[in-house]
Amino acid sequence: MKTWRPISILAFSLAVSLALAAPAAAQLSLTPPALQAPATKPAATPNAKPHTVAKKPAAPEAKPAAPAARPPAAATVTPAPAPQDPHVDLVYGAYQRGEYKTAFDLATARAQAGDVKAMTMLGELYANAQGVKRDYARADDWYRRAADGGDREAMFELAMMRIAGRGGAVDKQEAVKLLASAAKLGEPKAAYNLALLYIDGQTLPQDLGRAAELLRVAADSGNPEAQYALATFYKEGTGVPKDIEKSVRLLQAASVAENVDAEVEYAIALFNGTGTPKNEAAAVALLRKASQQNSPIAQNRLAHVLVTGLGAPMDKIEGLKWHVIAKTAGKGDLFLDEAYAQLSPEDRAKVEAAARRWLGVK
Repeated sequence: MKTWRPISILAFSLAVSLALAAPAAAQLSLTPPALQAPATKPAATPNAKPHTVAKKPAAPEAKPAAPAARPPAAATVTPAPAPQDPHVDLVYGAYQRGEYKTAFDLATARAQAGDVKAMTMLGELYANAQGVKRDYARADDWYRRAADGGDREAMFELAMMRIAGRGGAVDKQEAVKLLASAAKLGEPKAAYNLALLYIDGQTLPQDLGRAAELLRVAADSGNPEAQYALATFYKEGTGVPKDIEKSVRLLQAASVAENVDAEVEYAIALFNGTGTPKNEAAAVALLRKASQQNSPIAQNRLAHVLVTGLGAPMDKIEGLKWHVIAKTAGKGDLFLDEAYAQLSPEDRAKVEAAARRWLGVK
């Protein structure tokens, strides 16, 4: 029976970029880890959620009325929730609808009144040219004001600007301080990116144990990139005791959140029955999904399944289509090359036509 080897973990290479994976969500772009011994400096890619504008907390619960001599057994008083701040809802609502100019105008008024979330919103709008001309200097200023006011999102965004050198000179030491402060306040993206710096071992001394702690914070908050990276730690026994089952559970969580690398690794674990009950049908379904998301490794594994008929009905045309597609991305395979060479000219033409349709090549 065919057994697949897990994907070898890529070495971390620190490549910094400021991008939006979701509205208002800049992040450090890094690639999850192949960890060698601490003496070797591995190098280090992550996702983020939109900024949320804080809402006023509900009013404290009202005290129940004084009981009568014999009160009813289940008598309770449930206070009505305090109304939410309509101005805050208007700012964030406009932002979510893509009405950036309206969000900018409303946030400006709120920021001038001292609202730190509105300050963060202004930083985001200026940084991403939403409703206003891009101006990194002004974005930096608003993020700084919000960070000084204790907003963890602003601390994270300002750290990303310091790393990228936007709005000012590159200053990785200040970025580290901002990430540490934001992580301490529970910002998962900050914890994740700070972990990557500890893994990289350039900006900070390499400390894989500390990196694992920070990855756990981010993973527990639902960050799929952190879940995937921590899964590799548990698989390799890096910074944590080796635990294959825990690794697979983290891969599953990241896969549910649509981290493509995790989908492929989890599919391989399911196919082999490693750390989880064997389930070839579920594995193949995940490989199809990841292949359609342009993962060359998934395309290669799916090609093997379809060409050999192990785990799914044999379909050499479809399988070799995925082989050709994966090969254009640099994922060659001698076994599949031989299978392709054995096709009739008519079938090779079908494979090439199917691959061209997928790749959009005439």
